[in-house]
Amino acid sequence: MLIYAKQPIYYLINKYPNKIKILYLAKELEKKEYSRLMKMGFEIKRIPNEAAQKMCKNASHQGFLAEVDDVHLQPYDFLLEKKFVLILSGVTDVGNIGALVRSAYALGVDGIIACGLKQLPLDTIMRTSTGALYDMPFAVENNIHDVINDFKMSGFTTYGADMSGMDIRETRIDKKKILVLGSEGEGLTSRIVSKLDCAVSIKMKHEFDSLNVSVAGAILMDRMR
Repeated sequence: MLIYAKQPIYYLINKYPNKIKILYLAKELEKKEYSRLMKMGFEIKRIPNEAAQKMCKNASHQGFLAEVDDVHLQPYDFLLEKKFVLILSGVTDVGNIGALVRSAYALGVDGIIACGLKQLPLDTIMRTSTGALYDMPFAVENNIHDVINDFKMSGFTTYGADMSGMDIRETRIDKKKILVLGSEGEGLTSRIVSKLDCAVSIKMKHEFDSLNVSVAGAILMDRMR
């Protein structure tokens, strides 16, 4: 799996150097830093900028690219033994997913399940999560209704983001919980909302339609800790 850009690659260098197979450098580094990287145990190759541009299809690589170990998806049922799980229903923007992975890891979520999608570009999510995808158990399951039912049967309280829901600041949050976030454009379907124990919302100080799903998700996760 190829990832690029300085921040996600340095996250792996500092935390998971064993997951890096080859580090490609398309820029000069200070001698001290280059010597440090040479001792990390992975192969380093210097390449011209043109080759780097071709490898990442003209995206912004900042001079850093790396071949890294694949991310292994988890079966979602192992999360039934956890306490706090995030479920994404039809969220497709990889930038939003990556940001949610970062926030979920920072805010103590035990795992994420992406529903309504057959596959996801994990290499892009690894980059947009700045490497945090290695830290966050991640599952993909098509049928969200089965997933919600399984968590309810396992004693979880189900919360979901909906603009007509209860103010999250006034909501009682149980210890075993799931938070369901809907798609960027449509939110949660009425069928999903009907299955929830509690729909929650973020009350706005000023009149506004809605927040970006990754921003709203981070606020709700923080309030539900």
